[in-house]
Amino acid sequence: MKIEVLRIGQRLVRDDRVTTHVALVSRAFGASKILMYDANPEIKDTISKVNSMWGSDFQVEIIDNWKKVLKTKKDDLYKIVHLTMYGENINSIETSLRNEEKIMVVVGAEKVPIEVYDIADYNVAIGNQPHSEIAALAILLDRISCGQQLQKKHDNAQREIVPTKKGKKVVDKTI
Repeated sequence: MKIEVLRIGQRLVRDDRVTTHVALVSRAFGASKILMYDANPEIKDTISKVNSMWGSDFQVEIIDNWKKVLKTKKDDLYKIVHLTMYGENINSIETSLRNEEKIMVVVGAEKVPIEVYDIADYNVAIGNQPHSEIAALAILLDRISCGQQLQKKHDNAQREIVPTKKGKKVVDKTI
């Protein structure tokens, strides 16, 4: 399955960190790319450094027209999955999502325009209470991949974490 994420909007100052974390979760939980609208371009450099250190070919693209991106993705047979606490509960539709071949996950920041609700094939709620879009994205991606993304190792990593019962172990693969 091919998964991409579209981040729409960013509130001043506070959301640089939140949008960076949306990108990090997208990368770690199996998406191949994040497209960011109205976001700080320095986030692209941050993720590039993470890719260099920990491996991955995850892509970050800054866009200037999210509506055009969604239309293009629909034309390319992506299913648009909008994360919203007003949507259908993830428990009701996770099996359907797993059966899709290409997914574009829309993660909003501030008030999401009604057009997103209308164009989405799935308006998905992780819960119907206020919560973090970062947590919602992680849960959605984990449910879609059934935890398989958490086992992925990157051949181009400079460092690799070795799971341990206690303490920390990181292997420097450049030595």
